[in-house]
Amino acid sequence: MAVRRSYLDWNATAPLRPEAREAMIGAMDVVGNPSSVHAEGRAAKALMERARAQVATALGADGADVIFVSGATEAAALACAGRGLKGAWVEHDALAAWVDPVLPVDAHGQVQVAVPEETALQAANSETGVIQALPQGLAVVDATQAFGKIPFAFNWVGCTAALVSAHKLGGPKGIGALVIRRGTDLDAMLKGGGQEMGRRAGTENILGIAGFAAAAEAAIRELEQGHWTEVEKLRNILENAIAERAKETIFVGNDAPRLPNTSCFALPGWKGETQVMQMDLAGFAISAGSACSSGKLRPSRVLQAMGHDDDIARSAIRVSLGPGVTEEDVMRFADAWLRQYEKHRARHA
Repeated sequence: MAVRRSYLDWNATAPLRPEAREAMIGAMDVVGNPSSVHAEGRAAKALMERARAQVATALGADGADVIFVSGATEAAALACAGRGLKGAWVEHDALAAWVDPVLPVDAHGQVQVAVPEETALQAANSETGVIQALPQGLAVVDATQAFGKIPFAFNWVGCTAALVSAHKLGGPKGIGALVIRRGTDLDAMLKGGGQEMGRRAGTENILGIAGFAAAAEAAIRELEQGHWTEVEKLRNILENAIAERAKETIFVGNDAPRLPNTSCFALPGWKGETQVMQMDLAGFAISAGSACSSGKLRPSRVLQAMGHDDDIARSAIRVSLGPGVTEEDVMRFADAWLRQYEKHRARHA
């Protein structure tokens, strides 16, 4: 009998939304290159510009420029390369690769000192879900995890640039955007045909762009309708069920503002990678940190920066939920995890 599966790794990638799938299928019939001047090219260009406006509106970025790229990793490189920006050890790898990690964080992983015009920060941490209090005027904000899960608007934050990725909110993989304040100088990393206002050469991914725009609109609508409040209730049910029977469990960031869907917890001495494999065999997809760092068999530098020792940093797992998850999924996971917990405790008694 096949194992019944529940997907609890939404921070790694969210399931493709029906709206995105439908938009992508429709875009398959648009045959033109958006740089061509004939009717077919103009049709492709019109689709792309409608999508650009949809993404800008969903992001609260009216009046800013939306540059379509392959994802948040490319957006980070385009926004940060050569700028000598400051950051912290808790940033996602895509951003951490381009910043000097000198900013101190507290026990929740929240940055304590930031020089806005020289700083790049995550709006919400991908591993712990902890939300940053963003000062006005930051150079770069990584909104990849925040967009679609909590209220966020580019114009509220007043930053120069923001990174987003479609697959984190139910769009297709391989498409994202860099949003920049209009009039900001930006040197293209990919040079060639001058697409994307001369900032990112290469024929645009029309299918991905159409799916991204549809997913962004659906995500904001879902947020406004209160779906993520229901997700937060499920996250709390999960944590309470585990805390009741595994009292030594450490819940990371649970007394700080967090994304409504994210639970990061650790049981010292029980490696996160082991838990991930055990839960996978039981039918549950979870992770031991951000997907980009998964499988590297090293302690989480995010948890280390928060002051946790290597044992805890190696033992943490992340369960991240979404609107498609049910209370039955959550309780089945809690039961399966607690069964493995009892076995672990018996082996190490």
